[in-house]
Amino acid sequence: MLVRDAMSTVVLTIGPTHTLRQAARLMSARRIGAAVVHDPDTCGLGILTERDILNAIGSGQNPDIETASTHTTTDVVFAAPAWTLEEAAEVMAHGGFRHLIVLDDAGPVGVVSVRDIIRCWAAAGRHPVELVG
Repeated sequence: MLVRDAMSTVVLTIGPTHTLRQAARLMSARRIGAAVVHDPDTCGLGILTERDILNAIGSGQNPDIETASTHTTTDVVFAAPAWTLEEAAEVMAHGGFRHLIVLDDAGPVGVVSVRDIIRCWAAAGRHPVELVG
């Protein structure tokens, strides 16, 4: 099974000036755990996750003032649609993150999460222990 089979193809893209509250509302409405942050000034992509928002609020920062740019991970590891789910899971496990932006030659085409991978494996009748053992 490949990343393209598991990824969400509806990608929430926000700008660097979105506040954390705005980002959280958009993510909550779509029931997703990450947003792609596109900064047109740097032509770069980053990712803002629910964990980033929780860490900011937990440390006392104001979600109505703090912007996505301040909390975006910019040293992102990207996946390709043709990667296997095992490859994606290994990269996530070694990097300590739960989401990968999926890129092809045209740019972002999806986001794959740990939840997406587990859902696909479960639907295929595979047990995660079989894959790491």
